[in-house]
Amino acid sequence: MKKADWILILCVAVVAALFAIPQTHCAEGFNWATAHHPYIMAFFKFAILATLGEMLALRIREGVYNKKGFGVLPRMMVWGFLGMCIAMAMVIFKVGVPAFLGSLGWHDAATLFGAAEFSWGKLGVAFAVSVLMNSIFAPVMMTFHKCTDIHITDNGGTVRGLLRPMKMREIFAHKVNWDMQWNFVIKKTIPLFWFPAHTITFILPANLQVLFAALLGVALGLILAIKK
Repeated sequence: MKKADWILILCVAVVAALFAIPQTHCAEGFNWATAHHPYIMAFFKFAILATLGEMLALRIREGVYNKKGFGVLPRMMVWGFLGMCIAMAMVIFKVGVPAFLGSLGWHDAATLFGAAEFSWGKLGVAFAVSVLMNSIFAPVMMTFHKCTDIHITDNGGTVRGLLRPMKMREIFAHKVNWDMQWNFVIKKTIPLFWFPAHTITFILPANLQVLFAALLGVALGLILAIKK
């Protein structure tokens, strides 16, 4: 292991200790901020954790956490924006899918889903929410994120480069690896990873759902690194 690996492990241990020790009040502050500023918190959760997932993937592939042109800060900005979009989508689908199930005849779907205690009915509704959100929202989000990755790399990994207009037609036609994007990222990770993973997400307490979704970004980064 390299020095950077030990630094990362130490940082993770310190953060975990701060949240685990009651006297620090970090958990209370986290819950308060999540309740009162959910989209700002979603920005920072994804900016930090999902970008960390990409850095871990780079570490697995090339032995470093960062390199010239990788663009940690631009990637954090993109992930932060996507985090707010994901938080918004979670609200929309958590409300909309139970209502949709009710229109199909499952009249207590919303009640089961909103209950604090676990039940098989709640699990079924959570699975339906996960399937519909990941089938409708996720492919668009994932493809947009892939395009931003290419855009960041093409512009040297700088914040100024990120702000330049994206050449979407060129990226779509010539630079996206559609075999990887369609046949693995969309066709395999969505049903095999995201369906069950977000089912777990939606049965967690509301204040932990976006955080858990961001942690899943770390896991996906590792999966993609292993695939490559």
